[in-house]
Amino acid sequence: MNVLWVFAHPEPRSLSGALRDDGLRTLRELGHDVRESDLYGMKWNPVVDVADFGAEAGDERLVVGATSARAHARGALSPDIVAEQEKLDWADAVVVQFPLWWYGMPAILKGWFDRVFVKGFGYGVRAEDGRTLRYGEGRLAGKRAMVVLTAGAREPAMGPRGVNGALNEVLWPLHHGTLFYAGMSVLEPLPVYGADRLPDEQFTEARKRLRERLRTLETADPIPFRPQNGGDYDEDLVLRSDRAPGATGLGVHLMPAG
Repeated sequence: MNVLWVFAHPEPRSLSGALRDDGLRTLRELGHDVRESDLYGMKWNPVVDVADFGAEAGDERLVVGATSARAHARGALSPDIVAEQEKLDWADAVVVQFPLWWYGMPAILKGWFDRVFVKGFGYGVRAEDGRTLRYGEGRLAGKRAMVVLTAGAREPAMGPRGVNGALNEVLWPLHHGTLFYAGMSVLEPLPVYGADRLPDEQFTEARKRLRERLRTLETADPIPFRPQNGGDYDEDLVLRSDRAPGATGLGVHLMPAG
């Protein structure tokens, strides 16, 4: 496969940096072609502004969605955005690696999604019949995505009854609201807990788990999110009453087992 590794950590000598290096080496050993976006190393600009859209921005009030769609359609996006979109078009799979800060991604990575996943590329994509293609469909459909993250919390605290909340719920905005929204098949994440005090033997175990997950990057079953246009939702995009009857919460948007 062609694999894009998006890395968002300010210190290449960190535990995250060591895992990244090992992951890239493993992918190459497995025969995959690899490209990397090291956002801090690239000094990526995370801020959306008029310079992203060239002449399409004009002097009028900036409406980001509409302006970005025009700039994308006319090839007028700034070169740094176009370069990242070309990497995504090339990729069969994307690994997104970051430390979990304040329940989310570092700002530089959030800004990568803000600037790269513009209307017409990451969202606002329509089929010939006018249907909006999102949540399982879209320009990035057919590609795989996996999150690798480090967290300071211990694993029990990010379990089903942990004070920090279950990891898959913490990652819901990225997994479901960004990657799956844009059409990608999202694999279970690979977390490394207690990352700021990890003893050597646990680091060795983390490297082993990462290598094992990369070996199955092409074949592992994705998280079974319900597609928007698969018949489970009504015209208001509300789950039909005969699906997971009586249940609420994020879990209802997962296909039942079996």
